Formats: sequence, C-alpha cells, structure tokens
Amino acid sequence: MSPRSIRTTCCVAGGGPAGVMLGFLLARAGVEVTVLEKHADFFRDFRGDTVHPSTLELMAELGLLDDFLKLPHQEVRSLKVAIGDQEYDGPDFSHLPTRCKFIALMPQWDFLNFLAEQGKRYPAFHLLMKAEVTDLIEESGRVAGVRAKTDEGDLEVRADLVVGADGRHSTVRQRAGMQVDDFGVPIDVLWFRLSKSIEEPSQVLGRIRNGKILVTIDRGDYFQCGLIIPKGAFDEIRRQGLEAFRAGIVSAAPFLADTVHELDSWDKVKLLTVQVNRLRQWYRPGLLCIGDAAHAMSPAGGVGINLAVQDAVATANLLAAKLRQGTVTEADLRRVQERREMPVRRIQAGQVFIHRHMFGPGGQPFAFPWIVRKLIGLLAPMLRRVGARVVGIGFRPERVETREV
Repeated sequence: MSPRSIRTTCCVAGGGPAGVMLGFLLARAGVEVTVLEKHADFFRDFRGDTVHPSTLELMAELGLLDDFLKLPHQEVRSLKVAIGDQEYDGPDFSHLPTRCKFIALMPQWDFLNFLAEQGKRYPAFHLLMKAEVTDLIEESGRVAGVRAKTDEGDLEVRADLVVGADGRHSTVRQRAGMQVDDFGVPIDVLWFRLSKSIEEPSQVLGRIRNGKILVTIDRGDYFQCGLIIPKGAFDEIRRQGLEAFRAGIVSAAPFLADTVHELDSWDKVKLLTVQVNRLRQWYRPGLLCIGDAAHAMSPAGGVGINLAVQDAVATANLLAAKLRQGTVTEADLRRVQERREMPVRRIQAGQVFIHRHMFGPGGQPFAFPWIVRKLIGLLAPMLRRVGARVVGIGFRPERVETREV
C-alpha cells in the first residue's frame, strides 16, 4: 500500500521553539507550511522554561505580548549566585533597552501551545501531531521532502524546503549525513522538582556549597532543581543511594530539608546529558537545520530556547519571500547560517569555557580564591550589566521583518 502523500511549500520537522515559531512566522507571511511533531502534545518535563527579554521583545513586535503575559509565569529581574555562604549579585536585567526587563519563567508547553494557537489563525499553517519524521526524500541531488509515521499510517510530505528543527538528537541531520563538531562538555545535570514548604531565603539561582553545584528555579509552588555533576557520574551517585543523594542536596541548600524526602525514587530524577555541538554546514540543497538540530546548547544561562527562536525569526526574514516565489537557492540557505553562526559560536565558547572550569581535581567544584572573589565584588556593577546583555539579549538579536499577509 502506497503511503499517503501531501504537498507543502515548507516542511518543518520538529515542534519545539524553533519549529513552531518558524511555522507561525511563515504562515503569517503567506507561506504554506506543515510542522510535524512526533508527540501527541507539547508536554515535556524539564525542558527549557526561560523566555528571555529578546524573545519577549519579539512577542511585542508581533502584537502578542499582552496576551502572552496573561499566561501563568514568574518574572526574574535579577539573578544571584551563592558561593559557600556568600551571595553575589549576578545579571541585572533592569538596564536592558527592552520593553520587558525580566526573564519570564513559563513551562515550555504553554509557550508552544500559545504559538501554535496563533499559527492556527492562518490558513497556511498546518501542525500535525504524532507525526514522526523517519527519513528524507531525495531526488536529483536535493532533499525533496520527508517520510513520517503517523497513526493513520506512513506519510510522505513533499516540499520546496525541509527545515530540521527536531532537536539535539535530530533524525533529519542524521539522515542527511551532516557533520557535527562536538565540544566535549564535561558535565551532566540531574533534574528534579521539590515542593515549596517555605519561601527561599534569597532569590539565588545557583549555589556552590559543600562540594555541590545546585541550581534552584522558583516555579511558584515548587522548585525546579538541577544538580550539576561530572559527566558520567550518575551511576556512582545511584550506587551511593537515595539517602546520600538527598543529604547532598540539603548540604547545598538547607532550606530544602523539609521537602527533599519527596525524592523517594530515582524515577523522579532525570538525567540530562549535556551536549554542546554544532553542524559545520547547516544546509544542503532543499534542507536547512536550525535550533538544537544545528547547534545543541548547554542549559547554562537558559539561552537555548531563545537562540532557537532567533534562528526561526532570521530564517523567516531571509526566506519567506523566496519561498512564496519558489526561488530558494543554496546561497539563500547559506545566508541563514552566516547570519546566525556568530552568536551561536560566541555563546557556545562561553558555555564550554565555564563548564571546563566547573570541577577541579577529584570532581570537586572549583573554589574561587579570595582574590578572585574580591575582584568579582569590585567589578560587580559592570559584570551585572554585561551579563544581563549577553543572557537577556545575546550578540545578534533579531527583529521581525516579515509582513503579515
């Protein structure tokens, strides 16, 4: 039996931030677009939930900011880091030249559902859930579409352009045989959540204390926590047992003592294998990769979702008119990479540098000498502004240039 076949102008593989934002922007610009998402919904725990000022600025340009901020979220206007018992002020977003001078903490599924609902306002937008891309269709030396599995059977989607936005384990880039450079990040993260029994004594994002590095993100009625560990150390941590694991968490953040017992099973602890990698070339004839499919980011700074969104905006800006006209060339795809590669390289270089200096001999967190701490204190005002700019806006923020059709 022949697979069902449909035709579209642009087929986007992956319904994450890059894929759904691109689908929405292209449909808004009058381009027929089909987004394929392999899951039945967008609900995934422990995904990037930080919507940065640069992304909020884009929502304002699209006229969506007021409605977007009606969704449940928390607003973080500055960040702190604790080293031992000493707290240090981190990035302060109040100085940014943006409408929203804060990071919005919002479950990613709410963000994606919101974008998808906006996309559905346009007849050119098609979102197929439970449609998993399994292979590429290649004809005459170019990518001409994708093959996918759906509940209704096999599906072929033929398109003028295929965009791989299917994440760090991208099927699209694997099937295309694209070369990936991996930068060997020496950390992993254990994600878990704990209820709030008391208010956090101070709004501290990260803690380095008693040989542990712990991130605590206040999500209203619970803390989303990330314990940073040396890469490959999870098996040894499990061998030591849950009681030792819980004790280590409390040693880093004593205010969690009343709720740490909620971690009564390793099933409640999720391992995030941290990767930082990048495609050497993001495109082939008929194919472009963006977001994590082109450049997997570390969770450091929570910038991954925002870089993915920026990729989508740049792609729409550069390709929407060409897609409408049916004139997209390989040179056009190269321009997307040229536009977005510089900010990705800079952020990844910073992430790799930080991660390679997180742990010293024996897997212990690097301890800042007193002179370094003193220097941090003296330079704090400048570092807070620079850090806010890098984290909140980035090196090349995009603006929406496509017009609504």
